[in-house]
Parts: sequence; C-alpha cells; structure tokens
Amino acid sequence: MAEELQSICDFIRYATSTANRADVALGQGFDSTLDEACFLVLRSLHLPPDMPPAYAAAQLTAEERALLLERIAQRVEQRIPTAYLVGEAWFAGAPYRVGPGVLIPRSPIAELIQADFQPWLQDEPARILDLCCGSGCIGIAAAHQFANSEVDLVDISSEALAIAERNVEEHGVADRVRCLNSDVYAGVIGQRYELILSNPPYVPNAEVDALPAEFQHEPALALRSGDDGLDLPLRILAETPQFLAEDGLLVLETGATADALLTALPDLAGHWPEFEHGGDGVVMLTYAEVQTVADSAAALLRQRQER
Repeated sequence: MAEELQSICDFIRYATSTANRADVALGQGFDSTLDEACFLVLRSLHLPPDMPPAYAAAQLTAEERALLLERIAQRVEQRIPTAYLVGEAWFAGAPYRVGPGVLIPRSPIAELIQADFQPWLQDEPARILDLCCGSGCIGIAAAHQFANSEVDLVDISSEALAIAERNVEEHGVADRVRCLNSDVYAGVIGQRYELILSNPPYVPNAEVDALPAEFQHEPALALRSGDDGLDLPLRILAETPQFLAEDGLLVLETGATADALLTALPDLAGHWPEFEHGGDGVVMLTYAEVQTVADSAAALLRQRQER
C-alpha cells in the first residue's frame, strides 16, 4: 500500500476515499471528508492547512507514508477524530491544542466573537468569563478580539485546564488570561464580568449514548447534562445574576436543547442570532433578561434535585 501512495495528493485522495467507503461521521469541525482528509494529511506533515496546491505532488518519505497510513486507519477503523490524531483544531481563524480531555472546538460563538458581539455589546468588556472553557478557545479568541480585556477561563476538569493553559501560553495572552478550576461559578465568587461566554454540557444522556463512535471519544463530562440536557443551562441561568455586570451580556449555547429550555422557561427572552457559517441554539441575554428567569431556573433546579 505505502509503495502505491507516494505524494501528498495521493494520500489526500486515499484518505477521502477510505473515509467515504467507511461512512465516517462528520460534525467535529469538518463539513466534508475531503476537507477533513486535507487537514489530517497536511497537519500530520506539519504543513499549513492552506498550503498552495503546487505542493500537492510532493513525494513523501517512507516514514511519512507510514505515519499517514497509521492515522488514516485510526480515523476509519477506531473512529478517532482527526483533531485528536493531529492534536489541533481551528477556532475563529486560529489553531488550538486539543486532546481527548476537551471537546473539539466547533461552537458558533466564534462568529459572534469575530463580529464583536455587535450590535448587542455596547462597550469593550473590561472582564470576560469563559464558563466551562474546555480548551479555552472561546475565551482566548475573545481575548484576541478585545485586546484590553482580562479573561478568566474556568472548568471543573483539571485535564481540560491543562490544555487551556497550554493554549494561553502559545497564544501569548498569559498576561491577562488566567485558568481557574471551578464547578460553574464556584471558583469566581465575588467577581463580576461584562461578558460571560458559555458552551456548557447540554446534551441529554440518551442522545450522548446514541452519538456516532467519533463523538464517544470526546469527554462525556463536556456533553452530558442530565436526562433532558438542562442541568447545566438551568444552573448557569440561576446563578448568573451574581456574576454578570449590570451592563453585561451572557452568551449561552444550548444547541438542540434550546427548545426544551424555552419550554421549561417560557419567560426566557433574549436574542437568538442566526449564523452564516452554521450552528444554532445560542441565546444572548442582558442582565435584566437573566434576572427575569433566574428565580424560575433556580426553582426548577430544586424540583429536579428533590425527585
């Protein structure tokens, strides 16, 4: 096999064909098997993902061919996501370190960050919180976008925070971005933020169990949120008034669980933006809008705990 495949183009074609034949699942940062194959091959060879096409005919060494065959087999046979195989995923136009301890970045919040959260955020936020940060990509991207802001990245997972800390260092923002071990807001008591960003676990348990094999490699802690997916979103809404500045904005991703959240909290207002590059289920709430539903969210949480 390795003797028949010689060039970068050969391996991209082979990886694409093999993935199509195996019917691999997409959705972890790629919309097509060809895009994923290009990323897998190029990043495995330490080449830029936007490498000029003229280099596609470049011949590979025996060692490089063996590595690519191994990774293609791992992707197809073991269903290991490409991001974990190469240790990298892109978010908001920049690369981030990833590993099995963090969710693979794919949040549509990236689009909002790049648009400065306009027209909903009036002023540049002095303090930003990335709640349930995982790799830290959301908070770090916000730090790049708002160059004068201080950012806290919080997560309950020490494994995730280790990866986030590495991303903070590699992105050169350690002077104003810190990582904190925290169960939701527990580690930032007394703090107030003008912008709180959160892509928390929001997938119902049964749906996590039914996900394709690729998604089973991601940490369950970053996905599971109770039988209906509302455990973490409700907790965040209940506790946010203590931590959001009065002129602040909460950006909360709930994905496909948005309908269940609206059913549970019919008074939930806010703005649900549409995204040019895909994704949905993100609500943007002012301090007043969070206050309106915080008590109801807290009451629902107590009811669920008493069952």
